[in-house]
Amino acid sequence: MAKLYTNICILAASLLLSGCASSSSSTQSQTVADFFPLVQGQAIGEVHFPEGDTEHGGQGQVIDEIPPSQMEETNYHVHAHVSLFVNGKQIMIPKGIGIMKPWVVENNFIRHGNSLYWLHTHDSSGIIHIESPVETKFTLGNFFDIWGKPLNSDNIAGFQGPVHVYVNTVPFSGDPRNIVLKSHEEITLEVGTPVVAPPVYSFPPELFQ
Repeated sequence: MAKLYTNICILAASLLLSGCASSSSSTQSQTVADFFPLVQGQAIGEVHFPEGDTEHGGQGQVIDEIPPSQMEETNYHVHAHVSLFVNGKQIMIPKGIGIMKPWVVENNFIRHGNSLYWLHTHDSSGIIHIESPVETKFTLGNFFDIWGKPLNSDNIAGFQGPVHVYVNTVPFSGDPRNIVLKSHEEITLEVGTPVVAPPVYSFPPELFQ
């Protein structure tokens, strides 16, 4: 009887450990799968917008007290990311927002432009480069103004309908224009249905320097 009891205990412990290992592995796999590595020069989403600013955006004039500069400012240099989904499909944020032509492009990455605003995109990955002579609280509204696209609670870049906004995967209920672009902040804008889970990205190692 003692031997039978011992065997039962060993079997129960084995099953418990197996279940824990399986659960841990599943959770770890799900967590890893939720992270998508960003690579500079990559394009994310379906093409919808032309590259660069619209005629209503940055064309060399001062916008929201942000002037174009002849060179990249490095005193304050951070990066954020914005994703746009419309009816469940991801839409590409185009490269060249905030960068005046002509461009020098290498591997789908704009290396140089005639001039550039302190908020701009070098590629179509959704990475926003914030490069300013002084540290300032730049907002998503500033970025959309430079792009020349509307941004409010029912209109995102011309797409109209129910809007859901997430900041670092957390629902945001305020005015999306007021979202401050912080270092490695991840902003997800969704219009219409279905509403998908906001993606989580890992920034390129060189953008942590």
